[in-house]
Amino acid sequence: MSHLFVTREWPGQAFDRLLEAGHTVTIWPEEEAPPQEVLIEEAARSEALITTVEEPINRAVLEAGAGMLKIIAQAGAGYDNVDIDTARELGIAVTNAPGVLAEATADLAFALALAAGRRIVEADAYVRKGFWAGWHPSGFLGLDFNGATVGIVGMGEIGSAFARRCEGFGMQVLYTTRSPKPDAEARGYTPTDLDTLLSTSDLVSLHCPLTEETQGLLNRRTLALMKSDAVLVNTARGGVIDTAALIEALDAGQFLGVGLDVTDPEPLPAKHPLLTHRRVTVSPHIGSANAPTRAKLADLAVSNALAVLAGAEPLNRV
Repeated sequence: MSHLFVTREWPGQAFDRLLEAGHTVTIWPEEEAPPQEVLIEEAARSEALITTVEEPINRAVLEAGAGMLKIIAQAGAGYDNVDIDTARELGIAVTNAPGVLAEATADLAFALALAAGRRIVEADAYVRKGFWAGWHPSGFLGLDFNGATVGIVGMGEIGSAFARRCEGFGMQVLYTTRSPKPDAEARGYTPTDLDTLLSTSDLVSLHCPLTEETQGLLNRRTLALMKSDAVLVNTARGGVIDTAALIEALDAGQFLGVGLDVTDPEPLPAKHPLLTHRRVTVSPHIGSANAPTRAKLADLAVSNALAVLAGAEPLNRV
């Protein structure tokens, strides 16, 4: 039987299936991700790693597992933490978990949009600090979501789920995508280029993967295209936004609000400049954070690992 290393504890009973199949399992017990030396050590003695986006599965880790390691089963949709080229070179399968976290992440993205657009966190802090002296007609003016224009960068599963939530507010939906989306056009959404989307949207929500093309997609030039009172939400990957350029824009008074579930760097240091801006709302990468969704992510990663260990094709090979 095989040994598997799991980089985090997960809700649910997915890992019981590994034990029932006769495999041995080591689960990293700490809240923080296992350090590089642990990943290398475990790769050298394991036939499968069940991982998250927080762990860099780089060439050093994969080479340590050469000849032993059969699969990197990513418990998440994204896999930009995995050196895919090296895994392919060494014959190590890489799988992900698509189609599981779209609804949960879209919920969180819209919650961030509302929090940033209606300045909820800023208003909450104002009350808690004892500044609330009474109602004022110009106090904490935010975005009128009803009928606003939303620009969605990346109309995949999560972007599509976010767009459906926007429909309930009567919002006009613009989007960019790498491939045609007949379903999106059938729903009345309008495809456009990035520059047009940024310059015309009241709310911009990022849902694209992190690739060489999307690294720093929102930079000094593209951020400057956005309306001065726009709302920006990122639940994709922190690297899609050039952090230094975002801070410059915020310092210059741009944006009604910004909502971030992912950042670069991640996690943010306690005194990072982004955290000094009262109109920035940051959550700690909790897009998929409900118990049923997290349990499903773990379960799909286990199913992929079991398939490969049994000599079968995995469900979700990258």
